[in-house]
Amino acid sequence: MRLATAIFAVAIAGRALGADAGDAIPASLTGAQGDPARGRPIVANRQLGLCLLCHSGPFQEERFQGDLAPSLRGAGSRWSEGQLRLRMVDSGRVNAATIMPAYYRTEGLTRVAPAYQGKPILTAEQIEDVVAFLVTLRD
Repeated sequence: MRLATAIFAVAIAGRALGADAGDAIPASLTGAQGDPARGRPIVANRQLGLCLLCHSGPFQEERFQGDLAPSLRGAGSRWSEGQLRLRMVDSGRVNAATIMPAYYRTEGLTRVAPAYQGKPILTAEQIEDVVAFLVTLRD
């Protein structure tokens, strides 16, 4: 079952990253809704998501939040679920000059440590969990 899910996720991501992808990946990478309760710790984790290195947000318990990128506060009001998913999968499709890593794309990247080549930063399930959490962040 996990192999079928992984193949489905790669197929969805591959289609979405085509030239006609627009500004969103409308379908879940896993075929299932993510869990916002699992997504929040990924966003706040400085070893896993690293989101707070550049972003700030409603994380009072976290010190030293970034200011290089837009605040995550209100992300669910500014972007749709599909738009957030595309930004997580491959933010370079939205802004070619971004410094945000492609959390799920593995092909065509430069300056990737040998141990991480061909591997996504986050799994499809983790992407969906983060997206589900970000959608809850309303003004």
